[in-house]
Amino acid sequence: MSNIFDQLASGSDDGEPVPRNRSDAADELNTIYPANEAVNDRVPSEVRRTIQELLRQGYIESARKPDVFQHTIIHETAINDALDPLDMAVKIDSHRGIAIIVVRQNDAEGIDDDDQGWSHPLVRRQRLTLEQSLVIAILRGVFVLHEQESGVGHKPATMAVDDLLPQYLTYIGDSGSDAKNESKLMSLLDQLKGYGIVSEVDSKQEFTIRPLIAHLANPESLAALLRTMESAASQPEDRR
Repeated sequence: MSNIFDQLASGSDDGEPVPRNRSDAADELNTIYPANEAVNDRVPSEVRRTIQELLRQGYIESARKPDVFQHTIIHETAINDALDPLDMAVKIDSHRGIAIIVVRQNDAEGIDDDDQGWSHPLVRRQRLTLEQSLVIAILRGVFVLHEQESGVGHKPATMAVDDLLPQYLTYIGDSGSDAKNESKLMSLLDQLKGYGIVSEVDSKQEFTIRPLIAHLANPESLAALLRTMESAASQPEDRR
């Protein structure tokens, strides 16, 4: 199944849905598992809380919520059983310490794999701009190099804004103003923080690249971004 970055970086309208802050999802869960004693005996409270967090945020990171992440590992089967009627499942990356909720679109009854107009009723699609996608691609390369040197999940991947800025300007172009260049990049990083891809920039002008990026930007995604940028570069200046 294609991921959000693949679809959005290629400029498609069928980006991968990612659940974030959807109270409808929790309401649906309560409909499937109503609050009665028999059902509560079957679905432990920690399982219910873990599912609610997955539906609310879209992912659980061990570094930020270790107890909830541990519940995800212990109760993975029960969580998937509860999510099954919603055509959802949890994907656990224990090496990087992250659990992600995914939509099992291929299992949805009556949904064709080629039906690009289908949208899961409990989630909303999120779209990335070309510049956001470019920054993700750069950060993905840094993240891969970090894992090659330090090992998967051994320590967080950090980066300084001053190190990212020249790489960003290589593709976007220098505005002629250092302050404007940095302000634009900081704005992009702040936007990506909302997606769970990076942490907040600290007082040392450094930030952490979060492990979620490993699942939002794979080689296929990067190839799609490259094709998009090549297509844009080939257009006449007055059409850009």
